[in-house]
Amino acid sequence: MVEQGSYLAAFVVGLLGGAHCAGMCGGIVGALTFGLPEPIRNRLLQTLPYQLGYNLGRITSYVIAGAVMGGLGLLLAQLVPVYAAQQVLLVIASLFMIMLGLYLGGWWLGLSRIEHLGSRLWKSIEPYARKLLPVKTPAQAWVLGLVWGWIPCGLVYSMLIWTVSAGGVMQGAGLMLAFGLGTLPNLFAMGMVAGSLARWFKDIRIRKVAGLMVILFGLVMLYRAF
Repeated sequence: MVEQGSYLAAFVVGLLGGAHCAGMCGGIVGALTFGLPEPIRNRLLQTLPYQLGYNLGRITSYVIAGAVMGGLGLLLAQLVPVYAAQQVLLVIASLFMIMLGLYLGGWWLGLSRIEHLGSRLWKSIEPYARKLLPVKTPAQAWVLGLVWGWIPCGLVYSMLIWTVSAGGVMQGAGLMLAFGLGTLPNLFAMGMVAGSLARWFKDIRIRKVAGLMVILFGLVMLYRAF
C-alpha cells in the first residue's frame, strides 16, 4: 500500500527527472511553443493557457496509466498472498528506481531499450497528434497533451512499475499524479522560455546529482521491502 511519504517521493522524482525531461521532451516543448500563432507566441502571458493545456493533458494520461497499472497490481495481489505480492512488487519497483537513477546520471542506459519498445505504441498514436496541429485553442492543447503523455519515456515507465505495487487503482493514479505534478515546473518553464532551461538541465553535473538522489530513493524503498 502507498504511504503518504510515497506521494512526496514520487513528486520529488518527477522534479529531479527534469534533467531527463529536458533531453526527452525539451524539443517537443519548444516545437509546441513555436507552433502557436505568432501573436500568441510573442506574448508570454497569452501562452500560459496553452502551456497549461499541454501539461495538464500529459499529466491526465499519466494518471490514467497509473490507474491501470495500480489495478493490475491489485489483481496480482489477489492471486497470491498479499504480503508476498507487495514485497515482490516493491523490490521490483525499487530496482527500477535504482536503474532510473543510473539512467539519469548517465552511468547506465539500459532503460533506453524500454523506450525503444514503447516506440511501437507511439507509432500508432503519433498520426493522431499530427491532426491536432496547429494548435488554436487551449482545449486543443489539452487534447494534444493527452497524446504527448504516451510518448515512450524510461522515466515514466519506471514510475509505472512503481504503481503496480501501489495497492489499487486510486493509489496508482495518485502516485502518477504526484509524479506528473513534479515534472510540471520544469516542462512548464521550458515551454514558457522556449527551451533555454533545457541547456541547463543537460549539464552533466545536474544529471548526476539527480541520478544519485533517485538511486537513494530506490535504496530506501529496497530497505523497506525487506
